[in-house]
Amino acid sequence: MAARGRCPECGSGSLVEDAHYAQQQLVCAACGCVLSEGLLTTTYTDEEHLREVAYSQSTGQKEQLSRCLQRGIRRVQDLCKVLQLPAVFEETAVSYFQRAVQLPAFHLVSLEKKELLGGCCVFVTCRQHNWPLTMGTICSLLYAKQDLFGSVYLSLQKELGLSVPTLSLADLVTTHLNSFRLLQPTANVPTPFLEDKEKLLARTMAIVELASETWLVTGRHPVPIVTAAAFLAWQSLQPGPRLSCPLARFCRLAGVDLPPPAHLRLKELLEILLGMASQLSWLRGFDLNKKSVVKHIGDLLQHRVFLLKNAFSQQDGDEQQDTAPGHRSPGQDPEQGCPSAGKRQRGVPLRPLLPPCLIHPRKRLRPAAPSAPASAATGDEPISDSEIEQYLCSPEEIQAFRKAKAW
Repeated sequence: MAARGRCPECGSGSLVEDAHYAQQQLVCAACGCVLSEGLLTTTYTDEEHLREVAYSQSTGQKEQLSRCLQRGIRRVQDLCKVLQLPAVFEETAVSYFQRAVQLPAFHLVSLEKKELLGGCCVFVTCRQHNWPLTMGTICSLLYAKQDLFGSVYLSLQKELGLSVPTLSLADLVTTHLNSFRLLQPTANVPTPFLEDKEKLLARTMAIVELASETWLVTGRHPVPIVTAAAFLAWQSLQPGPRLSCPLARFCRLAGVDLPPPAHLRLKELLEILLGMASQLSWLRGFDLNKKSVVKHIGDLLQHRVFLLKNAFSQQDGDEQQDTAPGHRSPGQDPEQGCPSAGKRQRGVPLRPLLPPCLIHPRKRLRPAAPSAPASAATGDEPISDSEIEQYLCSPEEIQAFRKAKAW
């Protein structure tokens, strides 16, 4: 059925009335533009009173929420394209976002948290598919703070009941080193500072494994440890021109942020390496320090199991066991197995291989006062007034006790 007027979009005069879900609408037959919508009865109360409600009010959703949903889906899709994720990742992340937006927990949050919700969905999807993606990468793309992103991520995981596997340390090392600018020639990086990616990755992984074996990883944030390990690996591959480069300049040339605890992790790693270097026979005549020991990291990592066993005790009170000359472990130096070497090392106390928080505690606990030994009851001990009152039953006993107390 034709109607009078023209379409404001295309100017066509072919306007028809179309019944869409029992709702009369005025539609342009040329371009499909909806010029006006009719009224639709939605609730039983409205039907009883013969009231009609506009279609835009009958959906139960505000128009602002639908725009937020569309913008969030677009943000999720853009993130997946920037990260070059497979199509199945994008579909999963979009479905997570659509489910999360419908939950009441995300209706009254701030706009900043709603924008981070899409990034959290992408992050969860990558973790579930074992795709090496760090929270720092997502935060840098969204220009977001990691603590705020972490709170939204935990809320999403709780509300949707998602099972998110943790990222292994090996995957984190690979992902973190892929962003280094020292692996490809650039104008800002001097030629002696450039390094092969595979060599740096292998050496860094070995140092991180050493840190894990010496309790430096347990309970710590992994990024400072990986940064310190990558710095030592980079220096040890070409120590000549790189020993004078500090950690801050290394991070600046690599184009990564310098975490504040990285200096502490570097100091702890160097202490472990110095302890291991003291067990190498060809290094006993040298006065090693935290800079010169970097030159020998390759040898220390090659024999790290044997050197750790000889330099540190696994438990308190462990004694070093001398190896017989004919039965030495693989990679052991012949001088280490001879009796004279055992005599030289027998008097050296071994430091227990414990977490640093136990070796150098920040707050020392005060020892508890020794309690007096419990003596046997003889019946002559004094009894307090409160205890006496518990045994008084009759009014005569109470009155007699009060008189005696007053006297």
